[in-house]
Amino acid sequence: MAYLNKVFLIGNLTRDPELRVTPKGTAICQFGIAVNRQFKDDSGAMRDETTFVDIEAWSKQGELVAKYLSKGSLAMVEGRLKLDQWEDKTSGQKRSKLKVVLDNVQFLSSRGSAPGGGGGAPASDEGSDGPGAGSVPPPRTGNKPAAPANIDEDVPF
Repeated sequence: MAYLNKVFLIGNLTRDPELRVTPKGTAICQFGIAVNRQFKDDSGAMRDETTFVDIEAWSKQGELVAKYLSKGSLAMVEGRLKLDQWEDKTSGQKRSKLKVVLDNVQFLSSRGSAPGGGGGAPASDEGSDGPGAGSVPPPRTGNKPAAPANIDEDVPF
């Protein structure tokens, strides 16, 4: 049987990211994101519904989020759901919390549009030198249009 645990969210940070470091030196960044949904209710009026989600980013991802994002920044988060469970020390009740563990983040706010602005480059560990690396295509010269890359002439559609 196949399983899938993948989440994609686009929204605004609800608070400034909080960066902590484990005793072994691994960075952990925690922040919240608000995801909005608009819909028409039974009377035909437009309604807004906001969902607040806690996000946890580890290592380099966490460091980049803490450095480049702030409250109000628009971001796309890709990750997986994780359920934390514990027993409340004061009441003895079992508690649980669902959160997203971040795999990749895309900074969607343009620089200066949100406090601490975010740039538009992905923050991933895939050979990027951080936000801004490779986000601007090289300038084209001359009036000749660029040739399409990797077009397979044998594709029937």
